[in-house]
Parts: sequence; structure tokens; C-alpha cells
Amino acid sequence: MSAAAGPPAAPPPDREVAALADLAERAARAAGDLVRAGRAEHAAVTATKSSRSDVVTAMDTAAEQLVRRMLAQERPQDAVLGEEGGSTGGTSGLTWVLDPIDGTVNYVYGIPAYAVSVAVVAGEPSPPRWRPVAGCVHNPETGETWTAGAGAGARLDGRPLARPEGPPLAEALVGTGFGYTAERRAEQAAVVAHLLPRVRDVRRIGSAALDLCYVASARLDAFYERGLNPWDAAAGWLVAAEAGVALVGLDGAGASSEMLVAAPPALAAELAAELVRAGAAAAA
Repeated sequence: MSAAAGPPAAPPPDREVAALADLAERAARAAGDLVRAGRAEHAAVTATKSSRSDVVTAMDTAAEQLVRRMLAQERPQDAVLGEEGGSTGGTSGLTWVLDPIDGTVNYVYGIPAYAVSVAVVAGEPSPPRWRPVAGCVHNPETGETWTAGAGAGARLDGRPLARPEGPPLAEALVGTGFGYTAERRAEQAAVVAHLLPRVRDVRRIGSAALDLCYVASARLDAFYERGLNPWDAAAGWLVAAEAGVALVGLDGAGASSEMLVAAPPALAAELAAELVRAGAAAAA
């Protein structure tokens, strides 16, 4: 899961953060144009990964290859970690973390809730050890584009985001996602069954990148998921954090692949505690 990114890097200066954010956005938009234009002819499932529900299309592969070519031309010293193409090494201490289509099942079925996620992180490209530096989440169907730079804030279509304080858990609209194996889905269903009577409602949108951006944009009050890969979360993580969202794990742990809870700080603590009561920590 990790790319060889060289020694941990100090946070880049503001000027470089801006340049990295610009490249992330340009790459995400270029890949988005490709996958949207190719959906009618190339959205068929070409392979599966961890289970029959974990699908890949030709456009997943083509979009990631496009982004990799852009990065190789403009940032050849950086490492790359992509969902489809694995990892390539670099010497700069920075790693680009790519999900060419986050929400591939939605893409296959023509549901307009999928995104291209492009981020660059310093240090090891895995939470909680990474330091996200810049990122972009772009929905090719709606054209909405979230961008963020470390210390520079988060934006939706150029408008600054500042997440207001959330409601109490009982009034919260909570997003989540599910894994691909039957055993994990059964565990996650039990957690949802515990949580559903204790919140306003639950949404399963099908793209963690969009879920995190929706929390940043106050379209969801909170989001949690177990088993996210770095490419699922990297860009959305930075957008959420720069908008003032807390990202935590369970029992005082940091957010990681074991569990990521994203919400305004008080709500994040309340939701994390409820997930522990639901048995999510034991399942993880």
C-alpha cells in the first residue's frame, strides 16, 4: 500500500503548496473529462478485485494513466500511489495519491455521484502518518470541484469553506460506506442497525471522497467508515480538515484505515463514542 517516497519531507512553502494544488486540480479535471466522455462506451466492468462487488472499468485504468503521465511530466521526482497502478518511487518525500474514479459502481450504473480524487502527501502515504499537502476532488457529472492546500483553506468551486459547528448526534445526518467482503458488510450492517435509531438519518452515497467533501460543505453532518484505502480518503481528508472538520478514530486513536470519523469536533467525539458502543471497535 505504501510508495517509496524518500525521507519524510518538511511541509512545502506556501508557494509550492499553491502550485501543487493547481496541479492536483488540473489533473483531476483532465481525468474527469476523460471518464465522463467515455462512460457510454467504456463503463462496462472489466475486472474485479477483492470481491465480485469490487469492480474496475477500462476508464479507471485510462484515467489513472492520464494523471500519471501529467505527474511524470511536471513532478518526476515525486512518488505516486494509485488505486489501479500501485506505487512508484520518488526522491522528494512527496507522494501523489490517486483514485481515478471513486465510486466506480455509481459510474457503471450512471449514478452521478462519483469523483476523481488527486492528492499529494508528505511522508508515508498512509494515515495517520501522512501529512496531506494539497488535493482536489472533482465530480465530473456535476462539475463541482473541491480543492485544498495545507494551511491555505478549502474551497468549493473557488468559494472558501468554513464548516459550522454540527448538531447533536440525535439530529445529525450521517454518511457511511461499506466494504466489499460479505463478512465485513455483515459487521458494518450491525453497526448501522445500532446507529440508525440514534441519528436523524443515514446516507450511503458510494464515494468516500464525496462524503468527506460533503461534511466539509455541511451537506452531511458527519461521516464514518472502516477500511478506507489511502486513495479513497487523501484529497477529501485535506478538504475536510482545512474546512475545520475533525478526523478521528475510535477510543482516542487517530483516523486510519481501521476507522475514520469526520465531523465538527464535538459531534465527531459523540459519534466515535457511539460507534464504540455499537461494537465498531471490536469489529475493526
